[in-house]
Amino acid sequence: MSQSNVVRIPVAQAPVQWRALCSRDDLVANSGVVAWHDGSQVALLYLPEQQHKPLYAIDNRDPKSGANVIGRGLLGSIKGDLVIASPMYKQHFRLEDGHCLEYPEQSLRVWPVRLNGDVVEIGEAP
Repeated sequence: MSQSNVVRIPVAQAPVQWRALCSRDDLVANSGVVAWHDGSQVALLYLPEQQHKPLYAIDNRDPKSGANVIGRGLLGSIKGDLVIASPMYKQHFRLEDGHCLEYPEQSLRVWPVRLNGDVVEIGEAP
């Protein structure tokens, strides 16, 4: 069978299970707050002007310094990517996937997160 006759079917991802983390009132517009989730500090970054995705959840621990400070970083945009700059060494992490722009070997864990009415929910793999 030639490659042109092969149909590739994408592997289904496990469904996300949502868990309440905090309320919308706990968020600060255009800034970060930190919440505790399953033994990790999670920085919740709320960008209400972003219609398609106003909320991001990213690891609060800076991989270069080891300090839990990402939630206090400066939010911005570089080449169309939303980023947060670490307050310690100023490296930039993409909010969408946690990758560091300056140091490709560094990255932060990201979680699926959403607003369900006035409840902030974080996603977990089943």
